[in-house]
Amino acid sequence: MTEKEIMLSGGMYDCLDKELVRERDRAHVLAQQLNALPADDYAARERITRELLGAAGSNVYLEKGFQCEYGDNIHVGANFYCNYNCLMIDCNTITIGDNTMIGPNVTVCTATHPVKAAERCNAEGREYALPIRIGDQVWIGAGAIINPGVTIGDRAVIASGAVVTRDVPADTLVAGVPAVPKKHIDNGK
Repeated sequence: MTEKEIMLSGGMYDCLDKELVRERDRAHVLAQQLNALPADDYAARERITRELLGAAGSNVYLEKGFQCEYGDNIHVGANFYCNYNCLMIDCNTITIGDNTMIGPNVTVCTATHPVKAAERCNAEGREYALPIRIGDQVWIGAGAIINPGVTIGDRAVIASGAVVTRDVPADTLVAGVPAVPKKHIDNGK
């Protein structure tokens, strides 16, 4: 298995692997190019967004300050809006449904490290990553943090500043650190 295959399978991978370093450099350059474009240069912004991301539906817009680790592990649906200064650490897949909005200064992070120091502190730079799934019609408020391995159900709302460490059911508003359900949202479903 390649280090990328190990990474995407959730295993301990070498983040210093030359192939992974090249792929990160590619994503960082594309993000820099995207962030340097004028806000109204829609054609160029769409071209770079589609080159950067693994998949993107129609009507996708990433505001300035967007950063990611690899880009090609991010798959977003139609009508996706990502506000200023979003950080997506996509060492594993980040899958986002249709009609989802992300507020400013949000972090979506698949990467993690072992809790035990002997496993975490290694010369090879090994770490692991868990996929994140975000459903359709989700709203993630400003400054929220989505942790590795989390699934957020359709039509959920993540309050500003929430730190999501566990799965969020559909039609649920969560808030706090760590985020906990605050109420069921009646979306007629």
